[in-house]
Amino acid sequence: MHHGHLNGVPSSSSQGGQPPPTMAFTRPFTLYEALPYTPFSSIAPFDSGILPSPSISSASPAPPVTDLVPGNDFAALNQEATTHNLPYKRVQQAVSQVQHLLERGNIPEFKFKTGPNASPSAETTKRPSLAATLTPFSKMVLDQTAIPFRYPTPDTPTSPAPNDPAKALSTPVPPKPSAPVAQKSVHPKKQQSPITPVNRQPYPHNKARFEIILPTKSQLEAAAAAAVPNQQPGAADVAGAHSVVAPAGSVPHPRQEIPKLESPSPVGGTQQVAWSVPTKTSPQAPTAPQGAVIANELSSAPRFNKEDFMDVPDEPDEPMNLSLKKRKREDLDGDDLYGDSLDMRQRADATLHELRILIHNVFQAEELALAQHYGNEMVMVIAENEATMTAVAQTKVQKLLAKAISLNCYKRVPLDHLLRLLRLSEGALRQVESQEIKVDESWGAADVDQWFQQLPLLETAMRAARTSLRMMCGGREEKQLYPEDMIERCLNLCKRLIDGVVLPIVELRTSQNTAELFRAISSSKKRVHTIFTDCQKLFSLMSTLISKVDTSDTVTNTLEFAASRLIFMETATTEKDSVIDTQKFDGLRLVAMDMLSQVFLLNQSQRQGIFDEILTSLEKLPLGRRARTFKLIDGNSIQPVSALIMRLVQTSAGKVDEGKSKRRGGVAAEDDQEANGDHQLTIQESFTIRDEEHGAIQHSTAIQELDSLATSLLDTAKANASYVIKFIVNRALKSTKSGDTPYRNLLDLFVEDFTTCLDNPDWPAAELLLRLLMVMMVNLVENEKSGVPAKNMALELLGSMGAAISKLRGHVRKVASALDAREADDLGMFLSELAASALELKSRPEQMVAWTGPYRATLEYLESRFSEDPHLASAISFLISDWGTKVRPCYDSFEDDFRERDQELGRLAYRLREMIQDRRWLSNEYSFKNVSPNQAKLSYSITLLRSQLCEAFSAILNILLNSMASDQPTVRSKSLKSINQVLETDPSILDGDSIVVQLILRCSNDSSTQVRDSALGLIGKCIGMRPALEEKMTETVIDRFSDAGPGVRKRAMKLARDIYLRNSNKVLRSAIANGLLHRVQDPEESVRDLARQVIEEIWFTPFHSGESSTASQISLAEHVSLMVQTVKRGNVASVLDKVLQTLLGPESKTAQASMEVCTKLVASMFDLVDNGDSDDPSIPSGRDVLQVLMIFAKAEASLFTFEQLRLLKPHITSISSSEDLAVSRAVVVIYRRVLPRLSSAHAQFLADVRKELLPVVSKVTRALLDDVMACLWIISTLLETSEHLARLVLSSLTAIQKLRVMSQRDPLDQLRIRQFDRYSLIVGMAGKHCNLDSHLELFKKGFPKWNGDTASKLMVDVVMPFAAPSQPLDVRKAALDSVGLVCQASPRNYVSANVYTTFQQVFDDQVPVLESMILRSLKEFLFAEEKRSEEASSSSAINGAKSEKKRELTVIGGTNYDDVASATTHRFLREITRIATSTQDDHAFLAVEVLASINRQGLVHPKETGVTFITLETSSNPRISELAFLEHMSLHGKHETVVEREYVKAIQSAFAYQRDIVRDPRGATTNPFTPKLHLLMEVLKVSKSKNRQKFLEKLCAQVDFDISKLDISEQLPPHVQYSRFIVENLTFFEYITVGELHCIVSAMERLVTSTGATVAQAIESEVFQVRMDTIDSLTQLEQQPPEISGGILPQPESAPPVQPEVTIELSRLRQFTAGSMILLALWEVRTYLRRLYGMGTTNRREGKGKLQTKDLSRAPIKVQGITGDKVWEEIGTIMTSLADRERMMAACKAFVELMNVDKEFLVPAEEDEDMDLDAEGDALVGSGSGAEEDEGEDELGQQQQQSSSGRGRKRKAQHGGGVGPKKRVARSGSQQPKKKSRPRKQSAEAPPQGLVQGEGIGGFAEEEWF
Repeated sequence: MHHGHLNGVPSSSSQGGQPPPTMAFTRPFTLYEALPYTPFSSIAPFDSGILPSPSISSASPAPPVTDLVPGNDFAALNQEATTHNLPYKRVQQAVSQVQHLLERGNIPEFKFKTGPNASPSAETTKRPSLAATLTPFSKMVLDQTAIPFRYPTPDTPTSPAPNDPAKALSTPVPPKPSAPVAQKSVHPKKQQSPITPVNRQPYPHNKARFEIILPTKSQLEAAAAAAVPNQQPGAADVAGAHSVVAPAGSVPHPRQEIPKLESPSPVGGTQQVAWSVPTKTSPQAPTAPQGAVIANELSSAPRFNKEDFMDVPDEPDEPMNLSLKKRKREDLDGDDLYGDSLDMRQRADATLHELRILIHNVFQAEELALAQHYGNEMVMVIAENEATMTAVAQTKVQKLLAKAISLNCYKRVPLDHLLRLLRLSEGALRQVESQEIKVDESWGAADVDQWFQQLPLLETAMRAARTSLRMMCGGREEKQLYPEDMIERCLNLCKRLIDGVVLPIVELRTSQNTAELFRAISSSKKRVHTIFTDCQKLFSLMSTLISKVDTSDTVTNTLEFAASRLIFMETATTEKDSVIDTQKFDGLRLVAMDMLSQVFLLNQSQRQGIFDEILTSLEKLPLGRRARTFKLIDGNSIQPVSALIMRLVQTSAGKVDEGKSKRRGGVAAEDDQEANGDHQLTIQESFTIRDEEHGAIQHSTAIQELDSLATSLLDTAKANASYVIKFIVNRALKSTKSGDTPYRNLLDLFVEDFTTCLDNPDWPAAELLLRLLMVMMVNLVENEKSGVPAKNMALELLGSMGAAISKLRGHVRKVASALDAREADDLGMFLSELAASALELKSRPEQMVAWTGPYRATLEYLESRFSEDPHLASAISFLISDWGTKVRPCYDSFEDDFRERDQELGRLAYRLREMIQDRRWLSNEYSFKNVSPNQAKLSYSITLLRSQLCEAFSAILNILLNSMASDQPTVRSKSLKSINQVLETDPSILDGDSIVVQLILRCSNDSSTQVRDSALGLIGKCIGMRPALEEKMTETVIDRFSDAGPGVRKRAMKLARDIYLRNSNKVLRSAIANGLLHRVQDPEESVRDLARQVIEEIWFTPFHSGESSTASQISLAEHVSLMVQTVKRGNVASVLDKVLQTLLGPESKTAQASMEVCTKLVASMFDLVDNGDSDDPSIPSGRDVLQVLMIFAKAEASLFTFEQLRLLKPHITSISSSEDLAVSRAVVVIYRRVLPRLSSAHAQFLADVRKELLPVVSKVTRALLDDVMACLWIISTLLETSEHLARLVLSSLTAIQKLRVMSQRDPLDQLRIRQFDRYSLIVGMAGKHCNLDSHLELFKKGFPKWNGDTASKLMVDVVMPFAAPSQPLDVRKAALDSVGLVCQASPRNYVSANVYTTFQQVFDDQVPVLESMILRSLKEFLFAEEKRSEEASSSSAINGAKSEKKRELTVIGGTNYDDVASATTHRFLREITRIATSTQDDHAFLAVEVLASINRQGLVHPKETGVTFITLETSSNPRISELAFLEHMSLHGKHETVVEREYVKAIQSAFAYQRDIVRDPRGATTNPFTPKLHLLMEVLKVSKSKNRQKFLEKLCAQVDFDISKLDISEQLPPHVQYSRFIVENLTFFEYITVGELHCIVSAMERLVTSTGATVAQAIESEVFQVRMDTIDSLTQLEQQPPEISGGILPQPESAPPVQPEVTIELSRLRQFTAGSMILLALWEVRTYLRRLYGMGTTNRREGKGKLQTKDLSRAPIKVQGITGDKVWEEIGTIMTSLADRERMMAACKAFVELMNVDKEFLVPAEEDEDMDLDAEGDALVGSGSGAEEDEGEDELGQQQQQSSSGRGRKRKAQHGGGVGPKKRVARSGSQQPKKKSRPRKQSAEAPPQGLVQGEGIGGFAEEEWF
């Protein structure tokens, strides 16, 4: 080491004022003093033990090297060199060997930094020469050896100025190159500097003397902008960004120019300065600042003008100082390389010493045992002259052997010792061959004990096998170490262990036959676990053996089979059901995976078979959580088979040495230098490019060679991956998630595993597999022939992949920003910037493939972990090949010729080619800075972002979005769910004017319930991710409150609740609340309950806390304003009333808390009662507040106080003069509800109120009078005086009586009529609300002749005469209204003779306005009875049985008026039913309400109303149909069997109702197609499937007819209309199960074949005049060549015979036509259903096997693309067949042809066969590709054309064709038995052109049919 002077003095001296005297160095540098000048800066913290201290002239010398090695030979050489003048040949050879070792290429070259020498001191002592102390041999080496080296000249110190002592200590500034002014700068080719950066933590003494500032880019830019203006133009700093800026506060040195140095010299930190430009020297000395500083200045630019430059975005340049080339070592003898340190050599020697001693002891123990014929601790005797090592000795030997192999000293073990160890191991293996080790299921406890006794021998044999295998795996080349018989014995042991021990124990369960064996083995689990552990180790060594030794095919095949069995071994579902723990067996399974991977790697010919074995065994894999037992490095878990598939794919991308030698490459290649050299020689012979510089010169050739090599390897991996993906996908397409085969679920598991591994650099094959899967899925989606299940599967998987890509992008974005801040080194900064550009797909190709780019960082990270996980070899090989395939496209993408770039790519191509050929080449040739896991993951993710998979993200997203507009509902629904997956990982696609949002909103209005439901779920997710979308999407959510699907309505309400609670927008809140209130009347009970619950949660629950703070009061006031606004906005008063009643009812769990909230709300509303109208919508008016208060009063009167009632009194005072009736009525209703709660203590207040109300009786409207009269009666009751009301009624009755007398003389004029209307209304209201029987005497005084006993009877008797038919209509209406009001309160009057006879008279007259009066009265009466009954039930439930009053046993039901209700109902039921079914207006709805009440109370038999309700379900008035549906549902639930018997009658009634009332006899409505009986089918959903099938069969049977009895009197016969009604309903029913679908289709086919046969025969004989064949013609036909089964022979081409005239009567022809129309329409529907549900178009296809029960109970799936438009038009066309005679004939011919020829068995063309093959594997129901089939083959208008262009099978067995001679063929489709000896008929008329049965189509020969 150079003895220079110290660069400065100790730090303590630097603080003083005077410098110490300069002293010469008297000792070498210490380690930490020298460290800043050494290249070992990459080791931190540095330990002095890593390098031995220098011993030259050291005060404390290190141990001499001579002490570490034997010195005998060295002493002999010295002796010979001393005693002989001429050295012997042996000495000269030794000198030559040393000289060879000292060659420059064989020793490391250290380049030390040198400091300046201080001035020489006079006191420096002279030392003796070091050469004088050398030994003679060493002196010879020194004299005869010339080692070239360069001694760098130290910087010359400057003389200190006398007055500036600091200058004497300052370090000179290194020279900074600059270009001459008059000369252009020359930029030679860049060369990598071999100098590593200086250690950043030098010794403090030296650290104190240096200040090195590394500038940032922004600082450099700022410095450049502020450059000195007098700088010459050509003097720009060549170093650029590598210069160093002096720290702030220091004075910069003047520029110093010195001659160019020969080699670069690093200056502090990590900077590198370009020294290659010629410079001139300057004698000017620098002036130093106060602190010693090393600094490089920025040159000034006097003429710099910003306008001359343009801004260019910063692009990251790959850092060039991360990768350094290592020194060459290939010429060194591998046997002498003991590692990188002396410690490794010492450990190797120690290990060899231990092994030698152990082997010696074993051999001595063997000799002793054989001599004594008795074993010992080390050896046991197994035969007379044979011994073997014990298990303990085997373990010890094996451990030391493994240690020796790892330390690379195994080759020094003598061969004979190893062979003897092999022999000592063989005995144990031979001994166990005679033992029976197989576990048998029939064993008992004794057998198990005996088996356990044999285990020690088995363990010894396993360890002996491991010892033998360990020796074979050590890399020795002696053939004696690899005996075939030993390998075979180890293999047989493995095979016996798997077959006899492992598999039987793993398969053992606690079944009846093996319970005893299970218990016996389970009792010794530890011993079994030991056996499994030894097995695992043994199999692992077998795997290593085949990787290092060239074994026979038998060995590899056996191991491959064994590994496959272990991998796909089925384990127990729970730990308690298995002897072996799952984790223990998983370890064995992982070893089997490694073994299979090795076989795959080394045997290319077997790769296809291995994949086949894996893929066909997938069915054995477990599903669910148990499936994922393979742990990844990041903590996630995947299926072991997923890891295996990825590993095999990665392995196939690596280069395999084709030439098999004694040992294989792989792991052992690291120890085999010679084999590697041979390998390199082969490579050099096959490639043109020899080294890096050669590659730089011929860059095109280098890249071409790399591309051909890498592409072929990656293509192999792609082919294997594609094979796997296609296999799994094709199997998945033929199975379902709930089917028998698991491939559909397995595909999901694989995709989840691959996406889990997507960003894991250990598994690069995941991206390839996902990419290929993506391509297949895209093809499935875009292929029009793909079935719906296939498209759904594709969309689901694309959604998963899109979500994974989106997640990856988000992760990169997050990690890149974090890495920029946390690991801000060169690599981190580069990766961070590169990630940002890669995310935008703007990264430059040369950056992606750069030598120090993301691929290199990923590989270096994997290489660093390779020693811990050797399986990473496959990932490394795959990544290198992938990297190699990217270079050629990068090279080709540049159109310009940039020499330096192309040269660098050429070098890169050579390096990558070498790396592919030799996986260790990179680690041997180059070093790289440590890569952290975060940097590695980011590097790999960057490469993924530019992969084809990730770049297809936008295409995947577009496919998902386009599928949202598919014509198939399930596809739209699945695309929504897939979009949801993507949204969860990347919500940014919703930002801006997103098309995604628009498509989602459009799907929320889809015709499919499933799609709407999915869209709502997605809307909720969107709002959660982007709350700003609430306002845009809430309207859509509210619209879904009234959705046809109950599930959609409920989802919408739940979503709206969340929106409401987190949003303060009053308009939005009011809209939500209004929609929710309307849902309280939903026909679905669950929806009603949910609506009430949500209303409670949003309106009342938030105020349950009971706070009384100011904020709470403000919130309450705002809530009141919202409620008022909501009630004002929508018609929800009656609904809110019911909600409040339910909320405050005794059954509510929150009744008490809700009562408190409502009390506060009422109190808050009274503060707003006097508000006037305001333009501000947030300030409610008093009128609107009173409306809400009225609702609260109806719900619960106790919410109001007396003081609040007093506040309303002014409104009572002004009631007669008030113009606002709404206010008046609200106040009166509140009083009506609340006054009963007052006591007589408020008598004055009550009297005042009565005083105000009595005068207005004659003035107010009918509605207000109802409430006023009720208030008056309440007040009278409280004050216990009702005389005022009695006198009022009496006066009214008297006036009516006078009017009656007047009417008998003259008809009443308008004035009298108005008077009667008012008087009768007062009487009616009084009779409704007041019980005036206590004033009976008063009434009798007024009417002395009246003899009744109740006041109500008097009222009825007085008013009833005005209802007579002789009275004007207005008078009769008022009279009936009055009588009806009285009867409501006194129902006994309904059964009075004068009442019911008058009512009957009205019904007979059928005057709607009068009938409405009666119906309204009956409705109120029946509703009151219902309410009374419900209240009685609830009170009895609350109060208990003890407090329940005894029911009156004289009446049914126990209420006072049940007899009246029953009698009245039975009396008028027929009339009420007539009214309900005669129109669809409000009058009919009123009758339906009465019927509904009758039905609810059970007043009549269910069949009396059931038919009516089923009929009314088909009404086009939604109110009528909805109410009828609810009552039908109720009836069906209670009396299913009774109602079912009436369904046929109900269908006939429904048809008549549609025909006569609705005026639409068709069976369905359009846009969309909805059957009119769909509500009936909805009710039947609650029935069993068998009941539904029975109903469908009955419905189909209604179509049947007798052709001779068809009524054809009308233009369209009634039965034809009725049949069309039924057929069209059957067409568009939503069938619940496959069984029902098959049932109705079969019923249709049976009806057509049975009834149709009779009709066709009649048509043939009567219309087409078919006659009997003669015997001769029959014989002639039979002598013709036989026809193909089911086919028809061609007729000779001759002129068709002339067709005679048809003489059938028109009426008979109309009958035949009507029958044909019915059956043709039925067949159309049957064909449509078969196609719609993918059942095929013939029942022959069902002959392969009857559907299983579980298939029949499945829901049918519709085929994509088939709509009802065509069948609807077809039926319409058929129904026009009676228009004229020509059409009638065409219909008859079409039907006969339908019966005779089945065109559904046409032989398909080739392209059709291809379509069928494409559809193969689809499910029986719902997965066919029927969308492409022609639905019109039975179209009436095309029958003639089709009959001439297609041939089919015979459809009839017993009937001729009618349009030409036909041979009798057995009818396969008929359900009838074959008739005997039916004579053959032949038409007397000639068939028309084109109907001859013998013609073929399209060039098909006859034999091509059937």
